[in-house]
Amino acid sequence: MERTVIDARRTVCRDLTGHGIGRRIHEGPRVPNHYVRRLDQPLTDGLVITVEPIISAGTGAVHASSNGWTVHTTDGARSAHMEHTIVIRHSAPLLLTA
Repeated sequence: MERTVIDARRTVCRDLTGHGIGRRIHEGPRVPNHYVRRLDQPLTDGLVITVEPIISAGTGAVHASSNGWTVHTTDGARSAHMEHTIVIRHSAPLLLTA
């Protein structure tokens, strides 16, 4: 995913990641949208995760607003967010969003 973003001369916001969904909407494991050499988080059968890249036309650095929810790029660059929810299965992943 990161290679496609770089090829388009954009930046992945590395501080924001996808995540697991279980009893809470945001829980482990973290699902980075950029290359990480070693991840020690196994994807196990039945695990529900989100893959949600946040792409910026600028540096990719972000900060949270005082309301604790809204996130902005620090350089004011335009950005886009997309999210898919996936169930990890031994046979094949199941995409819950389209």
